[in-house]
Amino acid sequence: MSEETPGFEEKPEVPADGTPEESKAAGSAESAKDTEAPAGDDSAAAQAAGQETALLAQLDQARTALNERTADLQRLQAEYQNYRRRVERDRITVKEIAVASLLTELLPTLDDIGRAREHGELVGGFKSVAESLETVAAKMGLQQFGKEGEPFDPTVHEALMHSYAPDVTETTCVAILQPGYRIGERTIRPARVAVAEPQPGAAPKSESSEGDASSDKDADAADNG
Repeated sequence: MSEETPGFEEKPEVPADGTPEESKAAGSAESAKDTEAPAGDDSAAAQAAGQETALLAQLDQARTALNERTADLQRLQAEYQNYRRRVERDRITVKEIAVASLLTELLPTLDDIGRAREHGELVGGFKSVAESLETVAAKMGLQQFGKEGEPFDPTVHEALMHSYAPDVTETTCVAILQPGYRIGERTIRPARVAVAEPQPGAAPKSESSEGDASSDKDADAADNG
């Protein structure tokens, strides 16, 4: 039977790798880590959310900048197209003015050619040159107009002579003194004409014809009676 030796107490078991104090410190550190882990997760989540918000803000800024640059590009393209159309329109206008000025200077020569043709003097080499000049003028867009018997139009005719005639029902061009010329829809010289108007107080030709027909019918009825 063994007896306990007075003065000696049972000591706690000590791990082989450290003292009891070290073991307690290690346990406390592990407990602290366990308690600090959730706080670290929340911080990481908050940081990730902040980064996502910043990225979204940067994306919105990039989209806004892209939309602004696209609008600027579209505006510049529209302005360029308008500029091209303006330049082309001005170029055509300047060309038409230059051609009209040149052909206007040639009109007296064309009038001489026309008079020579009417009098049978357009022969030989002069005829060939005259026809070549008329061909070139036509290729440049020059058109001659004005014919006898057509109604008088003050927008394209210039009346130099005036008379009355019983066989017309409206103001009519009865003679072309000088032909008119145009380029496209632009008149560079009106046709100079002599015009005739119906006799004052004369009945229109249609009414006169109906009256003559009625008189003939009445005469025939009287003879048959």
